[in-house]
Formats: sequence, C-alpha cells, structure tokens
Amino acid sequence: MGMLQFLGHSAFYLEGNGIRALIDPFLTGNPMASEGADARKEIDYIFVTHAHGDHIGDAVEIAKRTGATMFATNELANWFKGKGLNAEGMHIGGRATFPFGRVKLTHAFHGSSMWEDGKMVYSDFPCGFLIEVDGKKIYHAGDTGLSVEMTLLEAEGVEVALLPIGGYFVMDVDDAVRAVGFVKPKKVVPMHYNTFPPIKADPFDFAEKADGIAEVIVAKPGDTIPF
Repeated sequence: MGMLQFLGHSAFYLEGNGIRALIDPFLTGNPMASEGADARKEIDYIFVTHAHGDHIGDAVEIAKRTGATMFATNELANWFKGKGLNAEGMHIGGRATFPFGRVKLTHAFHGSSMWEDGKMVYSDFPCGFLIEVDGKKIYHAGDTGLSVEMTLLEAEGVEVALLPIGGYFVMDVDDAVRAVGFVKPKKVVPMHYNTFPPIKADPFDFAEKADGIAEVIVAKPGDTIPF
C-alpha cells in the first residue's frame, strides 16, 4: 500500500514500492510546514510543478543532500542540471515509465519564474503530475485555474487528486469542486490554502460542496493518506 503525507501548502511526501519522493517541497519559510528541509534523510525523487518559490522551495538543497532525481518540465529540469543535479525533463502530455511506475505531465494554467542573482528568471510552462505508484494514480494539480483539460483525466482512473482551493492565484473552492467533477477521483485532498492571507479558504466548505463526488480528506500538515 502506498502513502501520501501532507506537509503543508502544496508539499507532499509520497511513498510506495520503489519510491520515496517529495512534491513541491516548500518547507523553509512555510508557516504551515509540518517538518523542516532536513527531516528526510533518504529521498529518491523530487517532483517540482513550477519555479515559484513556494513550490520549488527546498528542492535544490534536498536534492544536493540526498542525490534525488528531479522531475520537472524540460526547461526547468535543465536549470536543475545546471546546478549539478540529476533531472528528468519531460513536457505537458508526455508519459514515461520509471522503476517505480509511470509519470505523466498534465496541463496547469499559471506562471513559472524565480528570482536569481537579483533578477527575475522565467522558466517554461507550469505543470501538474500524474504519478502512478503500486498501480494507483496520484494527481497533483500544481498551481492552476480550472480548465476543461481536466476532463481528460477522468479516463485515467485517478485514485487521489490533490487540488488547490485558495483562489487569488489558483482555483477557488467553487472551481475546485467543479474540477473534482471533471477528474472524478476516488479521493481528493485540498491544498494551497491559508498559508498566506490572499489564499484564505475554508477546506470544510470545499468538503461539503464536493461531498458525493469523491471522498474528501481535509488533511492537517503531518497527516497521512493511504492509497
């Protein structure tokens, strides 16, 4: 059986047969984080949906310490490689098989940039990830607005969807409920809310509105979700 652990904001730990992974490991400077950047001694993979600081977070430092392989869009992966890291550069719609299972990059409608040496550096498109582990598919939407492309994910048979609900930069509660109807996962976990004032949202409002579409799990930072 696989396991997800919510670490706060959009950060998750994912464990299954052949994989110990972090997704969007924004831990340092995250007021909601349940652990620090040095909490995990062994990480095999790190998935980064886009280059914004609250998603790339501690990815570079953790990868240097653990030797983890990064997954990102091609241009962002090349930026990681330029820092001496191992990286798999894929792109939207691409799917490939790895020792632990399969990975597909999905559409996300957002931006992707970072500050480096005092200058704004623009990356390529943001993405979401469809990660298949132990025969189960986990969909991490990344930062995104609602899009009709999400309807394509119903055919994937998603076990757990991780969806932003905070509004302002991403889907709000009502649009996230519509996204659940598009994807039709078995379980859904709200993320990317209440970390900062602009993304204040009520996860229990989301849970009430999405009830009957999927099993909604309102996880506190540190909580685990088996799949």
